[in-house]
Amino acid sequence: MAAVSLRGIAKRYGDNPPVIRGIDLDIDDGEFTVFVGPSGCGKSTLLRMIAGLEEISDGALHIGGKLANHVPPAQRGLAMVFQSYALYPHMTVFENMAFGLKLAGTPAEQVRAAVQRAAATLQIDHLLERKPKELSGGQRQRVAIGRAIVRKPQLFLFDEPLSNLDAGLRVQMRLEIGRLHKELGTTTIYVTHDQVEAMTLGQRIVVFNGGRIEQAGAPQDLYNAPANLFVAGFLGSPRMNFIPAEVVAVGAAHVAVLLPGGAIAEVTALPGALQRGARVTLGVRPEHLQLRQEAYNSAAAMVSHVEFLGDQSIVYARLPGMDDALAAKLAAELPVPAPGAAATLHLPPARCVLFAADGSACARP
Repeated sequence: MAAVSLRGIAKRYGDNPPVIRGIDLDIDDGEFTVFVGPSGCGKSTLLRMIAGLEEISDGALHIGGKLANHVPPAQRGLAMVFQSYALYPHMTVFENMAFGLKLAGTPAEQVRAAVQRAAATLQIDHLLERKPKELSGGQRQRVAIGRAIVRKPQLFLFDEPLSNLDAGLRVQMRLEIGRLHKELGTTTIYVTHDQVEAMTLGQRIVVFNGGRIEQAGAPQDLYNAPANLFVAGFLGSPRMNFIPAEVVAVGAAHVAVLLPGGAIAEVTALPGALQRGARVTLGVRPEHLQLRQEAYNSAAAMVSHVEFLGDQSIVYARLPGMDDALAAKLAAELPVPAPGAAATLHLPPARCVLFAADGSACARP
């Protein structure tokens, strides 16, 4: 196992603007870290730089305490699992998993023992004599992971390994990868654009945008205390509701804002530099936005449509003067208003987040 340290890491292609912009990040020994962000944000490029498949334009990369900028990929002590399985179609599962060890000159008995051990861990030991074309997508991905395991790397790199699988297999493989990390304890960096994978797998999530880190931390911290509008809107499905507002009163631990339609909402927040008249954005998660008759911290809205998802319903309602509908998650057994009906939206003060004009979140007491 090995810790990973990145200091001032940047990547440029020719004279074009950098696609990775001065990344500083420490990944602890044995930690499972997930890089997440929209397509084109630089997360896969950064992973390939750690792997040695892309040159580092600026900065320093340390793996296991040793400078690795110019160390060849094969000598970095890592194994990478790609989106494509990259299995040799003419080889059996055993031969695919053993290939790297044989190239390294490992004795045959050690190769067999390592493959058998990895196959048993991944529950594919009964498939060792099959060819890749005889396997399902999930089985092929297990073989690709097994090929990485047999090398006993100090660092695992996963580049969107589940994106080719259907929804059911993705759930199953998420559980397998999580179990594998607990069993092996190998430092792991996992790249995905799927926030569900990020939230369920990562001990720490790093959110990327435009080649920069927007926020890094435990999944619960990023979800409950996003640093800015981008992180708040990226994590969560449906995403956090955003309501334009104006500050009308500032207290020691709360801020009162005027919402579209004239309602006043109080938010538990440390105002910082906010003053009366400042334009802000109020954010509230769909599971915290409540449909109930209450005079305090409520706003009148009109229901636009409803989605029934079996275990829950999502009610979409618009405030006067707003184009975007707000989403409220309700338990399936609760009554749901019909489209076109009037509704009262209650905003719990402690569950709301205020974002200043620059997009940064106001701190909470």
